[in-house]
Amino acid sequence: MVKVISLGGSIVAPDDVNGEFLKAFRKTVLSFIGDGTHRFVLVTGGGAPARRYQKAYRSIAEEPDDAAQDWIGVAATRLNAELLRAVFQPHCADPVVTDPTADISFTGSVLVASGWKPGFSTDFDAVLLAERFEADTVINLSNIRKVYSADPKQDPSATPIDSASWDEFRKIVGDVWKPGSNLPFDPVAARKASELRLRVIVAAGTNVENLVDILHDRPFEGTTIGPG
Repeated sequence: MVKVISLGGSIVAPDDVNGEFLKAFRKTVLSFIGDGTHRFVLVTGGGAPARRYQKAYRSIAEEPDDAAQDWIGVAATRLNAELLRAVFQPHCADPVVTDPTADISFTGSVLVASGWKPGFSTDFDAVLLAERFEADTVINLSNIRKVYSADPKQDPSATPIDSASWDEFRKIVGDVWKPGSNLPFDPVAARKASELRLRVIVAAGTNVENLVDILHDRPFEGTTIGPG
């Protein structure tokens, strides 16, 4: 059974590297692969390094380019992915996946992937890898506990929701990806996940006990998005 986790850069490297979280996350994943029934695909975002370098680029360039910002973000995801791959040795035997559409070797219990190219976030890569390895769910771990009915920073009346159809969710996040966007799930990824009829679980990444509940299919705190 392959589990796909989109691991937000905001919890891997919110400012500095979150070593305490990575220790707890590693322990949790290893507890599930110990019996040989679970394998994990981990896709990591760029976090603070991506946003910091993108901000520097925008402050310097006369006409900042979206593709250039995305490539900067991709580079940050690859740094985080190499860290994650090293953390999971010797269980992650294959190189970091940088193109989810290429030939992929998955010989260990853990496979780590990074960003691919401009136009979307690593959430989209996670969706493509879920399709590739026939997983029906993407677990999206970030710095938010649930999806809200609207952006709570802009709408004080926004409320957390436990579940949503893909149509309902896409009305919240829209259809356009912008580099550095801070959304519960990338709009491009949402469109593809909807087409594939995937389920996505959005939950707080640093709550490792909650992740254990998700992996055991027990009640958990978060938002489930899926076919209507």
